[in-house]
Amino acid sequence: MEENEEIGEEKHHVKTEEETPSQTESICLIIRDRKYFICHECLSSFTRQETLQEHMNIHTGEKPFICDQCGKSFAQQVSLNKHMNIHTGEKLHECDQCGKTFLCASSLKSHLRVHSHEKTYLCSVCGKSFKYKLSLEIHTRVHTGEKPYECDQCGKSFRQSSNLQEHMNIHTGEKPYECDHCGRRFSRATGLNNHMLVHSQEKPHPCSLCGKRFSRLQNLRLHQKIHTGEKDHKCFECGKSYFRAEDLKRHQMIHTGEKPYKCSHCDKRFRRSEHVKTHERIHTGEKPYHCTACGKSFTQISSLLSHNKYNHRK
Repeated sequence: MEENEEIGEEKHHVKTEEETPSQTESICLIIRDRKYFICHECLSSFTRQETLQEHMNIHTGEKPFICDQCGKSFAQQVSLNKHMNIHTGEKLHECDQCGKTFLCASSLKSHLRVHSHEKTYLCSVCGKSFKYKLSLEIHTRVHTGEKPYECDQCGKSFRQSSNLQEHMNIHTGEKPYECDHCGRRFSRATGLNNHMLVHSQEKPHPCSLCGKRFSRLQNLRLHQKIHTGEKDHKCFECGKSYFRAEDLKRHQMIHTGEKPYKCSHCDKRFRRSEHVKTHERIHTGEKPYHCTACGKSFTQISSLLSHNKYNHRK
């Protein structure tokens, strides 16, 4: 009985049950002379009032931490710090198995599964095994075709939320992935990875027919289709065939009417990103193509070529 009374003295609420905390208020709890600040929304506890206040941004939707490089905002300082690694290229998290480095701890954690042989969740369709249940759930969408994450701009759907988030960069114009060699920026990590091969001198894949060398096996295989004439990406609507899957995908927008690229100045939409960039020059007045003979400027390269053809032929 005495022991219960002692516990009761050690633990008490500063606020009474009748009080209803506001968005910025919290419950203060003292356990064994240590103070805890409890979030009234999700009951997460913190040892500092400042940490709780920052945590509350998750519930209120406030994002006061802004990246001075790209303007993206975050609810918490730690999220901004992690995001800044994209711009600095700093990789603080190293795998002690293979030495590979990563921008954030979550990426390292995912990578460590490569070294772990523990896989307890099996796909009932193909038998592939996974260490985590969530990984299996995402994988099964390959078989079911489920794509629960839909873009509210163009309606395109994705299997994973991370793919949707990266896709949104197309609509916002954000390009967080920067090449540290030439400064060129990309909206997707895969775009940067592919671009980095431009700076690499290593080209280990030679074409057996013409000798041309490639840095990636995928590019070699695509090149070889020029020799064989193989166009294995066929449109089922009209029968037209293409060398590359992305060319077929772009072509199919003609049939679907999909135009994912919207002008930031008006409501006009386009199938290709380069077309919207050219169109936006109508609004901005930008004329990046200059005639070296007379100094006249143009919004499109085709207009410059046409100008030179008819005005400066030798």
